[in-house]
Amino acid sequence: MRDPSGRLLRLLSLLQTPREWSGAELGDRLGVTARTIRRDVDRLRELGYPVHATHGNTGGYRLTAGAAMPPLVLDDDEAIAIAIGLRTAAAGAVTGIEDTSLRALAKLEQVLPHRLRSRVAALSAAAVSLPPQDAAPPAADPGVLAQLAAACVTREKVRFTYTAAAGRETRRHAQPHRLVAAGRRWYLVAYDEDRADWRTFRADRITGPHRTGVRGPERELPGGADAVTWAMDALAGGSGTIRARLRLHLPAEEAAQHVTAWQGVLEPVDDRTCLLHTQSDSLRFLAYRVTLLTVDYTLLDPPELADHLAAIATRATRAIRLFTRP
Repeated sequence: MRDPSGRLLRLLSLLQTPREWSGAELGDRLGVTARTIRRDVDRLRELGYPVHATHGNTGGYRLTAGAAMPPLVLDDDEAIAIAIGLRTAAAGAVTGIEDTSLRALAKLEQVLPHRLRSRVAALSAAAVSLPPQDAAPPAADPGVLAQLAAACVTREKVRFTYTAAAGRETRRHAQPHRLVAAGRRWYLVAYDEDRADWRTFRADRITGPHRTGVRGPERELPGGADAVTWAMDALAGGSGTIRARLRLHLPAEEAAQHVTAWQGVLEPVDDRTCLLHTQSDSLRFLAYRVTLLTVDYTLLDPPELADHLAAIATRATRAIRLFTRP
């Protein structure tokens, strides 16, 4: 890039990604020498941008936090993604940021080029969101989510306090892998350093996250699973304070073809039946999960779940009564 001003803006855009860039990488991206990169970095510092540099084979450049937030440089796709994300947040996806999201969205749309503003407006007009199924408000803290998201990108290990369902607090040391949104809750899939194993944490139970500055190695989930599948398996098998057992009227081998890991864990019984173990924090959601079963079953426990299943059956019967009259 021969234009110094354009090159400086492009360099700033690269440095605003949450990672460290070597001089050679930046030179390749911008088509200049490492010496030119050093001069451009010095120029950014003169303009007030806090660019941190480390030396050695693993060294590089990264933009650090300063006294004030520098102007963001966004390409078209990034600007559209942020606008859509702000619209979603303004609808209440994360606790406490609805008004802030609206203010930020207003500022962004004010400076969007017309071609981008029309694309965002068209998508907003065409897309609708399903209403929340749970009356309880989302509990994810935006500051916690932001820190965990940044640590996921940079593979940086974090320390935080985690409160289990029973109320017991433990101090955890983990390398975040992915954040997964499930309904109105957020979950962190991370490698627990103290337990040397993978864990899934509810984000609303994480407090006081502290980024250690120590990067972990590239890690893959066991079996090549993606984060969504892993989180669903973890939620089905080990999350929730309300546990349910159902007898499925077919052998476990056949049931496995109809029951997903999200719906629960199967336990063989005999050549005609098996047990399904499932759990959740809500009887209402547990009943919804059970009604998605495509096989015959008998509820064993808890008895409280029977009322919720009966209510669903009553509504369904009432809905089709018109079509079943002689």
